[in-house]
Amino acid sequence: MSIIDTVGIISKPAAAQAVTLVPELLAWLRKRGISIRCDNETAAYGNGVSAMPRELVPQGAQLLIVLGGDGTLLSAARAIGGRDIPIFAVNLGGLGFLTAITVDSIFPELERALKGQHRIGRRRMLWCEVRRRDRRVADYEALNDAVISKAHLARMVNLEAYVDGHLMCAYKADGLIVSTPTGSTAYSLSAGGPIIFPTVEALAITPICPHMLTNRPVILPDTSIIEIVCNDPDDAAFLTIDGQVGEPLKKGDRVCCRRSENSISLIRPPSQLYFDVLRAKLKWGER
Repeated sequence: MSIIDTVGIISKPAAAQAVTLVPELLAWLRKRGISIRCDNETAAYGNGVSAMPRELVPQGAQLLIVLGGDGTLLSAARAIGGRDIPIFAVNLGGLGFLTAITVDSIFPELERALKGQHRIGRRRMLWCEVRRRDRRVADYEALNDAVISKAHLARMVNLEAYVDGHLMCAYKADGLIVSTPTGSTAYSLSAGGPIIFPTVEALAITPICPHMLTNRPVILPDTSIIEIVCNDPDDAAFLTIDGQVGEPLKKGDRVCCRRSENSISLIRPPSQLYFDVLRAKLKWGER
């Protein structure tokens, strides 16, 4: 007997596989008497399904199905808003570090999840605030990272990084990444940052193309409070959260990053381990 009676579905727009997959999925869920909550993108594939804004989809759901790539999952993680709802992430994208379930295995894995027989991986999120003249003007939660980068071509940003109130480093660089362990295989990895095992309680600071080659990535305990001070003129630097949302920064703005109180719960295939994903996605050699 299923322990789940309501499922939310969030989908990547313009995904060719979703055109046939979503109607099959909706029929499969309805056959089992499960109520369905869909975002606008899912409803576009679903032939008459009621749609709602993405941030409302998780309300009242005991399971959230995400159809897409890691970008769709990042958006879904923010939409959950701290609710403890398992995410069933199906890879319709390319690389897909986080969307581990394949289209071919979706229905057997869903059957397992509906019976409560799934395996969960917990991923801690990152809390970010923008403070301007000692006043909080914005806040965000990120699953992957917070990035401060140049807003114009051919410029470097001038930043100071403080850890627990102490100056760590002054940077001239194309940008600076504050990453969770989950985000360590995203932009931070491309910028030369370390891979951090998901359960390690750490944050990474990774400079992007620093002017000083001695500016290297630094791993900190996730109990640290990281403050990045923008020393550039207004709107010359930009804060981006998970590569999807953000805002321009003003001179003197402080971006404060710390471990979030919230985590997400990713449903993982029972036989798939973290290093299996790394070998597959990064083309690491096998014995």
